[in-house]
Amino acid sequence: MADPEGLPTSARPIDRIALQRVRARLRAAAQAPWLHGEVARRMAERLPVIKLKPQRVVDWWAPLGASREVLERACPQAALIEVVESDPGEAPDRRWWHRLLGRRREAVVEEGLAAAGCQMLWSNMGLHLSADIEDLMQRWRRAVAVDGFLMFSTLGPGTLGELRALYRQEGWSSPMAPLVDMHDLGDMLVHAGFADPVMDQETITLTWPTADAMLTELRSLGANMDPRRYAGLRTPRWRRRLGEGLEARRDAAGRVAMSFEIVYGHAFCPPPRPRVAEQTTVSVDEMRRMVRSGRKPTPPGR
Repeated sequence: MADPEGLPTSARPIDRIALQRVRARLRAAAQAPWLHGEVARRMAERLPVIKLKPQRVVDWWAPLGASREVLERACPQAALIEVVESDPGEAPDRRWWHRLLGRRREAVVEEGLAAAGCQMLWSNMGLHLSADIEDLMQRWRRAVAVDGFLMFSTLGPGTLGELRALYRQEGWSSPMAPLVDMHDLGDMLVHAGFADPVMDQETITLTWPTADAMLTELRSLGANMDPRRYAGLRTPRWRRRLGEGLEARRDAAGRVAMSFEIVYGHAFCPPPRPRVAEQTTVSVDEMRRMVRSGRKPTPPGR
């Protein structure tokens, strides 16, 4: 059963304006968050279970994923396509393109990505920053070739449980928008046209020497995009109360700890299924022959 805050995307409340601001801030950062690089390394450790050796790899929203080095090590034979994803009506930031080196690497905006153009699509720590997860999965599906595969990671609903508990204790509104449970993500993959999804999760606990250090790093990972969040500006008094509440929850080592649920998923792109007519007409003589042979009627077009 899903966590009470692990909602299907159709029921996921999210402030799209706040989401755009978070994405813009992350794109403008000098480097991707440390946690993203660590998750990329752990996700790459799962690649050996896939027998296919992709010749063309798409790194979806590459500036955020911190995955270039792990992909070059894991898939040295592959051409790497780095995709930068932009919000509707917003021109993509092309400054990071000038840092690209190497003959087997290219960069494109999503609109320039060829349909069915890759054997592996890799997306590290970007799915939870999508306003419409099901739509994004369908776009992924169009980019992957038949018999190719998808690998992705994202934050799960167990993330920041300690912070959410503090907010509930104080009677404050939620500190973060709900995240989608891994079982719902698996169902969405199938609905988008992927096959044989495999979902997994782990919890990574990070610690900091002070509450201020923790809050600074949390800001580098995103912001509160829940439309039900407190609508006005918080006061210095509230900020001190938040810090005191976090300091009071130090772990046995005297550090401020926070948990992150990391969800991993992979799925394959099956051949398209032939269309089956809603009605199939079979003559009496043909029906008799099928009964004698034990075979089933063949739908038109197969």
